[in-house]
Amino acid sequence: MDILSKARKLESTLARTFDRAAQQWSKSGPRGPLEVLHAILEAVDARVEPAGRGRRIFPFNRIRVFVLAPTKDARARLSSVLDGDPPLLARIAARLRATGCDAAGVSVRIVYVAQAEDGWIAPEYHVDFANGTPVDVPAPDVVSLAEITLTITLGTADKPVYTLAQDRINLGRCEEVRDSRNHLIRTNHVVFTDAGAGTNDTVSRRHAHIDYDAGARDFRITDDRSAHGTSIVRNGVAIPVHPGSRGVRLQSGDEIVLGEARLRVKT
Repeated sequence: MDILSKARKLESTLARTFDRAAQQWSKSGPRGPLEVLHAILEAVDARVEPAGRGRRIFPFNRIRVFVLAPTKDARARLSSVLDGDPPLLARIAARLRATGCDAAGVSVRIVYVAQAEDGWIAPEYHVDFANGTPVDVPAPDVVSLAEITLTITLGTADKPVYTLAQDRINLGRCEEVRDSRNHLIRTNHVVFTDAGAGTNDTVSRRHAHIDYDAGARDFRITDDRSAHGTSIVRNGVAIPVHPGSRGVRLQSGDEIVLGEARLRVKT
């Protein structure tokens, strides 16, 4: 290992030590999902090594990321960022290419756990780097996601039509939802604008979400404890969508009602 590599590793170790101390003494609490994302990218950056003549390499082809998600809600908030668009793999590949490294063949697996373990590099996450295919890490199953098209029929959104293929689709007002400490807690995929008044004011920032059930091959919508409620209009009949339930199965031609805003469904 050359002097520059040793210096980089020492810098990374000192940064992690300082970060843990800062987390312990800070009153700001644990990192939010977006902060966890950036910290993971920085951990990958720290493992890039010089290869002589100005070249740099990333000497691993497998990255396993452990993320603390003690509740279902915590996992949903983290997944909206780490598994969103672009997903973590794409972000890491772009970061490696930006440093001049070959990102081809690098795989990333995210593991959500209920409790952190000793030896983690940070309280909220840990990153393992390896070469080859470890026998204890099976290749993740590839799940084919169906598309759903949502057309805005009442209200003002960033786009008039959304065509999405994701296992979870968040519906709400504003693209990013942050808490009082400015931590990102949710990213909306169908985004009603925050400007003006009227219909859009009845859409909560965290209004509802749609889950795709790969086994049943259907979409289900659930209310996220919105202020003005969620319902489905099907063949002229209103079907209430209750929070904390399995939700309501969507059918092509349904109209989703978020407060006073409306979206037409096509599956």
